[in-house]
Amino acid sequence: MTTKIRVALDRTPNTNHTGFYVALAKGSYQEAGLDVEFISPDQDDYQMMPARRLAQGKCELAITPSESVISYQTNGTDLVAVATVLARDISAIVTLGESGIDRPQKLDGKVYASYGARYEEDIIRQLIQNDEGRGQVLSHKLGWSEIWKSLLTREVDAAWFWLTWEGVRADIDGVELNQFLFDDYAIPYGYNPLLTAQRSWVEQNPEALRQFLEATAAGFRYAAKNSDEAARILRKTVKHPALADRNFVDQSQQMVSCYYLDGEGNWGFMHRSVWTSFVNWMIRNRMLTDRDGELIQQLDIDRLFTNEFLENTPVPIRL
Repeated sequence: MTTKIRVALDRTPNTNHTGFYVALAKGSYQEAGLDVEFISPDQDDYQMMPARRLAQGKCELAITPSESVISYQTNGTDLVAVATVLARDISAIVTLGESGIDRPQKLDGKVYASYGARYEEDIIRQLIQNDEGRGQVLSHKLGWSEIWKSLLTREVDAAWFWLTWEGVRADIDGVELNQFLFDDYAIPYGYNPLLTAQRSWVEQNPEALRQFLEATAAGFRYAAKNSDEAARILRKTVKHPALADRNFVDQSQQMVSCYYLDGEGNWGFMHRSVWTSFVNWMIRNRMLTDRDGELIQQLDIDRLFTNEFLENTPVPIRL
């Protein structure tokens, strides 16, 4: 019997997702008895973000940041992270080098390109305040596809990007960027992106999830060791316009492949300390509220994530 698993992507297919498409192209999901479909957010013109699609039961898995899991948990929807796609965060707030905004403090009164996510503006405000600014940034909500262009045209002054994607694009195009890393400004940002599920689906489909993660881990390990071939597989399998520039995809792949696995060579494993630091930071800064608007002073960290379905994933798997 084949199990259908729909995976809602956080963005259009890119090198963060390569391991999924390697597993798909090599037939690993099919061999495990899984019928896997990847849903790109541009299929419905970004009308439904992955966490909401997941919460509404329109997919079985979704790629989200840590804060989406936290947000839905605090509002009564039991989402749980089952693997981290990248071993550590490689995103940053960026501005154009020519803008003169070379530190977060200078973002006061400037325009930030928002994805419209809960906690996003709170995190940006705290970044500015941690650099002795007021944290009074103006948010302009845009779709994923518009944000890079809006930064280049100076419609906005700052945006939140992955250094392995937009950062590589900037290098190729000769666009100088200022990069504000969260760690540099005392923000213990969590995992992003994550693979997230509804807990009820996990409890009903433990073996299917285990098989999916095993095949996926093999795909990411292959991509980590075979960057050029993995990039070729990604381009050939997906055929998305975002992947049309071979040089760009190859360079991005070479960079991001270093972030798939942790120091022990494992894919997907999440450290409790990372979750604890991020959640406690959010609580200290009064960001977390329940569905009634009351401040949350404590959150059960162990309800947010599980490594249970990664534990039996064998390392030496061939593709």
